[in-house]
Amino acid sequence: MSEFLNKITFYNPEIFYLFILVFLHILWYLLKNKNSRSSISFSNTKLFSDKESIKNKLIHLPYILNVICLVFLIIAIARPQSSNNWEESKTEGIDIIIAMDISGSMLAQDLKPDRLRASKQIAIDFIESRENDRIGLVIFSGESFTQCPLTTDKNSLINLFNDVKQGMITDGTAIGEGLGTAINRLKDSKAKSKIIILLTDGENNSGYISPTTAANIAANDSLNIKVYTIGVGTKGMAKSPVRRDFRGKLIYDYVEVKIDEKTLKEIANKTGGEYFRATNNKSLEEIYKKIDLLEKTEIETKKFNTKNEEFYPYAFAALFSFLLSFLLQITYFRQIT
Repeated sequence: MSEFLNKITFYNPEIFYLFILVFLHILWYLLKNKNSRSSISFSNTKLFSDKESIKNKLIHLPYILNVICLVFLIIAIARPQSSNNWEESKTEGIDIIIAMDISGSMLAQDLKPDRLRASKQIAIDFIESRENDRIGLVIFSGESFTQCPLTTDKNSLINLFNDVKQGMITDGTAIGEGLGTAINRLKDSKAKSKIIILLTDGENNSGYISPTTAANIAANDSLNIKVYTIGVGTKGMAKSPVRRDFRGKLIYDYVEVKIDEKTLKEIANKTGGEYFRATNNKSLEEIYKKIDLLEKTEIETKKFNTKNEEFYPYAFAALFSFLLSFLLQITYFRQIT
């Protein structure tokens, strides 16, 4: 009931000023009938009962019904209306490719538990927050390949993300190859906005495509792909795998972190993106949050509103009150003149 009343509006709310006249009439009626009881002198009152008859008790009922009739009539004339609202949404999603370096240096432990696993988990959190977008995954080290094409199936994408591990492909850092494969996945996209998030911790030392050439292709007007680049790794020295022992177990030592920030900045600048440096888990999380804010999915919403007339119950209630008052006056309360 309260939910229904919350939806009620009145087309002619100024009509409610008539309640002032109703109130004044009630006041006049009360004052008029205050001292209207009749009295007669009679020597013996035993013939009269001490109790008032039901008719005397209900003498004001026709007037009350008339007032009720006026109240309902005023509400009806004010035209109560209920509204039904709904929305129609049109979503313009963004196509996103995450190009992730999985070279041996991504096992360095300056991010916890290491760069690769931290990058995977934080990227998965980002994927889960992008409800309306198509997202794909490209991995690269000495070469590159598509781990997952553009998809809206977030569960499948996350499962394929979890399957990524160092050593899946030849070691090295082919940034140009990784970027080129990501561009190839977006070239036929019809999305209004296309972006690549390229994440690496080293310098380009493999592949047949230079990072600059790949950036020029992405920036071409026919593709218009924006690239956000992320350099992963602390500044200075990081505990990194240097070799394996005779049992195949990785041996770690502190190694200088070398990231080609100049090239990563150039890629971002050419394509209209940004370069970020992630030196720990927290800064990498903040980078993804910033990209999430920068690349918002466009949702076009149309609001519809319909009005339903709700004066009928009040009009019928007014008519019923009037008819009941009229019938009582010509029957039960009829006066003999």
